Amino acid sequence: MRYAMIMAGGSGTRLWPMSRDGQPKQLIRFIKTDDGRTVSLLEVAAERAADLTRGNSVYICTGERYRGQIREAMPSFDDGHILGEPMPRDTVNAVAFAAAVFSKDDPDAVFSVLTADQLIEPADVFSKSIELGYTLVEQDPTRLVTFAIKPDHPATGYGYIERSEFIKDTDSQAFRVARFVEKPPLEKAEAYFQSGRFDWNAGMFVFHARTLLDLYGRFMPKNHELIMQLRDAWGTDKQLQVLDEVYPQLDKTSVDYGIMEPANSEPDVTIVGVKMDIKWLDVGSWPAYAETLTPDEHGNRTNGAPIATFDANNNIVVAEDTASDHTIALIGCEDLIVVQTERATLVVPKSRAQDIKKLHDQLPDGLK
Repeated sequence: MRYAMIMAGGSGTRLWPMSRDGQPKQLIRFIKTDDGRTVSLLEVAAERAADLTRGNSVYICTGERYRGQIREAMPSFDDGHILGEPMPRDTVNAVAFAAAVFSKDDPDAVFSVLTADQLIEPADVFSKSIELGYTLVEQDPTRLVTFAIKPDHPATGYGYIERSEFIKDTDSQAFRVARFVEKPPLEKAEAYFQSGRFDWNAGMFVFHARTLLDLYGRFMPKNHELIMQLRDAWGTDKQLQVLDEVYPQLDKTSVDYGIMEPANSEPDVTIVGVKMDIKWLDVGSWPAYAETLTPDEHGNRTNGAPIATFDANNNIVVAEDTASDHTIALIGCEDLIVVQTERATLVVPKSRAQDIKKLHDQLPDGLK
């Protein structure tokens, strides 16, 4: 059976003050849809995932403390379809957690690992790529599928995958992966971009659950033993007790470092990349979010917040409550980010948007 697991564990500190401890970025309702709704990134991701699987088989892996908010915002997800982590232990353990749950009652489980941070267009191209990923793994369970996005600039914030030969009967959409490179420095990123042989690693995957757990045991045996204890307890009255006991003991690492990179040298598995010709926006910062907003004649972008400007250009103005009559006025300002919420107001130059995370780290707990 096909499953989909949406990873929704990021805190989104670069989107403070709208993103905060009690409301991670995946749950902020600040994305406007074509039909006029205002939704969260997680809701967008769940709608995408619903088109991929057959039956009621979409799951969300997130922090346990967000369970109530997700249930309230997305009532179609019952408790059984929310995999609540007692604490974040990085992506390899979230993926293994899902594989353990899916394989408990379904030895042939094949699942996609999707993200809750991106806006992806066009949706039909995305769906066809994931569909091909499912098919490739169903044909050969020893395949590990990742997804490749053609780069449009030499980015240093993304991982890269190098293409090798194409997989037959896939119309040159799928290929063997020669190697992974995690977030290279600018000089290497420029060389990869110019070579034409490298794509961005989308951070999404399709795995056979049994294969994933076998490799997890091969590369991370201690973690595997703990996760198998959790699988044995899943669905019993000891489920939560065992989850709380084993999860803090898991060693942290990413699925790229923990599984994909070491598996690439193993003779009994094949790493396959699938081209995904999409527009892919990682909404992880205010400048990235601003790309979803239409600029006015002066280049100012707002999410609908009431603003008044005089000699102000190329600013980003965001309000938590766009229905409020609270007006944000800018005079002689250029290239600023202004975010107004009930609890805090942020003003920062666009060029220093990455420093929001540093500020967040220094804030007292009550303001985080």
